[in-house]
Amino acid sequence: MKQIATIILMACSYFPCAQAQSMPNIDNLPVQRELPNPLLMADGKHYAKNLKQWGKRRKEIAQMIQHYEIGEIPAVDKKNIQARMDGDTLKVKVTVNGQSIELSSKITYPKGKGPFPLMIGTSHISLPKEIFDNRPIALMTFHESQVNNYSQFMGKAAGRGNYPFDKLYPHLKDNGAYSEWIWGFQRLLDGLEILGEEKTKIDMKHIGVTGCSYAGKMALFCGAFDERVALTIAQEPGGGGVANWRTSHTMQGVEDLDHTDYHWFKESLREQFHGDSVYRLPYDHHELVAMVCPRAFLMLGNTDYPWLADPSAEISMKAVIPVWKQFGLDSKVDYSIRGGHPHCQLPKEQYGIVEDFIDRFLLKKGMQ
Repeated sequence: MKQIATIILMACSYFPCAQAQSMPNIDNLPVQRELPNPLLMADGKHYAKNLKQWGKRRKEIAQMIQHYEIGEIPAVDKKNIQARMDGDTLKVKVTVNGQSIELSSKITYPKGKGPFPLMIGTSHISLPKEIFDNRPIALMTFHESQVNNYSQFMGKAAGRGNYPFDKLYPHLKDNGAYSEWIWGFQRLLDGLEILGEEKTKIDMKHIGVTGCSYAGKMALFCGAFDERVALTIAQEPGGGGVANWRTSHTMQGVEDLDHTDYHWFKESLREQFHGDSVYRLPYDHHELVAMVCPRAFLMLGNTDYPWLADPSAEISMKAVIPVWKQFGLDSKVDYSIRGGHPHCQLPKEQYGIVEDFIDRFLLKKGMQ
């Protein structure tokens, strides 16, 4: 039997570490053509039947995703974080190993005294402005380029090993961007916590995150890995988001594991799990979605763009909704896939479900 690799993950501040699992090499992973059962523990014998057991299972999934797909998300002691408000702008300075990053984001407040729920846009908020105009919700953008400036759309990126994140963690230069963006998102929430609601006017129990396309994936990853997020809305996230790698592998013209942007993921994901090797993945992206449970999750799709692999995303959602149902929380999860509109432009037909989730899980209206 080949050597078993182990990994001890450091992302414990707000996603407490489970006892480190053994992470087998690909040759020691069984072929699983069906989606793995999210509730089945790593021992392959027991199932998560209550929320305490589910908490342990979520940590197992988090470890697998970091090890095989995106890379380690380091924890940061709060003594190494300085936060301040510069007018309405949150500024968070993080110092590790003598190196620093400062994150900055303006908060747009509604009228009133607060504290207010907060919706954070990864890169920006693609949901229509009018949804928030008449709701007492503060808005903020996570500017991911402050951590890792890779973009498909704007010039040449610094490249692995040269991003701001890499100054702090040079040993993690093989990370994918999503792990580093999760890290930066978590530091913004740290800053809000450190300052407290009297200074920020933000209600930390009602934090939302949303984004569209590559930022829809980012919103999903951030909401999955940070338990302080009450509501995650992943808008048209495409492959590598809600869509699972296994189903997408059987489709043509979609963003599957062999045809995605590997600035976002570890290169070893493609090297180890390309082609039919995808069936050896010990998890899949329906389990990334499951990590959001017991909190609220909404996925929005768009049938007009086949590369989004929404049929794969729908299979993921059908496979993962039973996780919420297991704990009597199925009112906290849903999805809506509609066509007839441009990419990242919410159609009127989807306003209702978005507003319902925002009202219930950020504004505490109706059933929780």
